Amino acid sequence: MPSLPGVGFRFAGVGAHLPEKVIANDDLSDSMDTTDEWIRERTGIGARHVGGMTSELAIEAGRQALERSGLAPADIQQVILATTSPDFMCPGTAPAVAHGLGLDCGAFDVQAACSGWVYGLVVANGFLLQGMDNLLVIGAESLDRITDYTARDTGILFGNGAGAAVIQRDDSDAGRILGWDLGADGDYVHILYSEHDGVLTMDGKEVFRQAVTAIQRTTTASLEMAGLTVDDIDLVIPHQANVRIVEAAWKRLGFSMDKTAMILEHTGNTSAATIPMALADSLYKERITEGSKVLFLGFGAGMTWSSVIVDYAGSLTGTAAW
Repeated sequence: MPSLPGVGFRFAGVGAHLPEKVIANDDLSDSMDTTDEWIRERTGIGARHVGGMTSELAIEAGRQALERSGLAPADIQQVILATTSPDFMCPGTAPAVAHGLGLDCGAFDVQAACSGWVYGLVVANGFLLQGMDNLLVIGAESLDRITDYTARDTGILFGNGAGAAVIQRDDSDAGRILGWDLGADGDYVHILYSEHDGVLTMDGKEVFRQAVTAIQRTTTASLEMAGLTVDDIDLVIPHQANVRIVEAAWKRLGFSMDKTAMILEHTGNTSAATIPMALADSLYKERITEGSKVLFLGFGAGMTWSSVIVDYAGSLTGTAAW
């Protein structure tokens, strides 16, 4: 995959939001045969948040990002919402989010499951190349609407949340996308899916195997495009479905957990929202500075995968939503 022509790419403002209601691991023992120790050992998850519509969560995260950017609503030229749990089958949820934020611009959904927000970053970069200046890229999910919290294979995993970033053109060369990769293999649609009006169904062992392979494949492709090695990356912000998946992939790639942003313990798997929420948390914890080489890494149902390496520039203000 050839690299894109260079264009300034900065995170002008970042935000995150979680609904107030929490389902802790111990709460799940009332509806299924499980314990806090069992869930933590196999997934790394301690709790998940539920409640709220996808649009409501996205609006709150988007409002934070917009306020921190210092821009006015009129400055935003496009809203890209990554979600696998839209408010309705039709229309998309992005127009409602734009309306809730007082924006007058284009707005559309991206449905690439847990890879969606990283897909959105690449799409946003394309809009910058076409002359736009400011876009809002959001990942938001209300997965409690399609999760059976009595099923031990899926009910322990999923929760709700939202993260957002204002992406801004900046021709000072302070920041840019260095490498990227997007992919999908529809042969694995059946390993994680939800029917219309149904709940998530998962082949956990196969998801684990395919996720580790996809992570290795997409990370290698982005590093090659950027001309970088694992040692050049300052922080990895991966999608967080299960900490064991990340650990297994890191053994193959050579990353360390010390260089990895993880919020899974507090949020569970929030699909398209995990990466932008982990970005907000990393900024809050001062793990990113100007010029940090940050790898954003998505993988999920479809099966889809995505990665973007950025030379970070922009806001250094974040959120610890929990």
